Amino acid sequence: MKIFMTGATGFIGGATARLLTGQGHQLTCLVRDRSKASGLEDLGCSLVDGDLSSRPRLAEQMAGHDALLHNAALYEVGIPKDRIPVLRKANVEGTVNTLEAALEAEIPKVLYVSTCAVFGSTHQNVATEEYRRPDLDNPDGLNFTSVYEETKYEAHQIAKNLIKTRNLPCVIVQPAGVYGPDDHSELGATMNQFLDGKLPMVPFPDFGTGLTYVDDIAAGFALALDKGEVGESYILNEGNYTMRQALEAVGELAGRKVPKRNMPTPLLKALRPIGPLVGKIMDQPPNLAELISSADGVTFWADGAKARTELGWHPRDLKTGLRLTLEAEGRLPEAA
Repeated sequence: MKIFMTGATGFIGGATARLLTGQGHQLTCLVRDRSKASGLEDLGCSLVDGDLSSRPRLAEQMAGHDALLHNAALYEVGIPKDRIPVLRKANVEGTVNTLEAALEAEIPKVLYVSTCAVFGSTHQNVATEEYRRPDLDNPDGLNFTSVYEETKYEAHQIAKNLIKTRNLPCVIVQPAGVYGPDDHSELGATMNQFLDGKLPMVPFPDFGTGLTYVDDIAAGFALALDKGEVGESYILNEGNYTMRQALEAVGELAGRKVPKRNMPTPLLKALRPIGPLVGKIMDQPPNLAELISSADGVTFWADGAKARTELGWHPRDLKTGLRLTLEAEGRLPEAA
């Protein structure tokens, strides 16, 4: 299959490109910076220069392909105000341009990469694909935990609307939290702080997230491209964990004890006015207020049963994935 892909230079995108080319697919990857795409060239991917700002150019570039895999997005939480337009342009406007370009180019199949974050905080419930946000009935509007969640929610609705009103031949996948070697997310940063002995207290110990090894997310994408039903969504999530549970799983493999004390959230809230300074000290983003709103008492829990049953998706368990991650990063004790 000849696939046009966006977001191939990212964490998930790189794993997906490796898998798809290994399966014999021909990949054309849209890239903004070729200096970040040497790995894609080594895989035999064709590179085209550009971004998501021009629908006509995108349509021209993807014409003749069998499928579009739209994975490009900015995942940032705790952002300063000047980053809000950047996320909106990438996640919302970029999705509109890319999916409408697919319609113009008459691409036979589209895979749009959404996220479980569109469900908002599940308040310790476990969402399925049919989950309905409780705040949809809120007369004051939706209560988003972050700008990232808001922009991805809007993009998700755009994809669903194009499927319904313009027959976009689109399948939607919704990864939950992702981990693996060289993960630079906030979760990855917290795990690295713990492994480096720089985490005296556990921040947001009850924050809940799904966790799936990055290569298994890529496998879910490939299966959705092959077997996914147009108009359907598929959650990709191996299991749901709290922050403390995730760190304990890492600590068990790495031979490190998780701090018993939790970081007092009221103290973090009191430090919000000096968020940028605190962020530098804690190796966290500068907008402490958004970081708190996206983690304090929040769970992004979801059920990947549909993908397992209908796509034949079989992600590895957390311990196996973490072992592979620590081994690749040289953090696994020899005796482990």
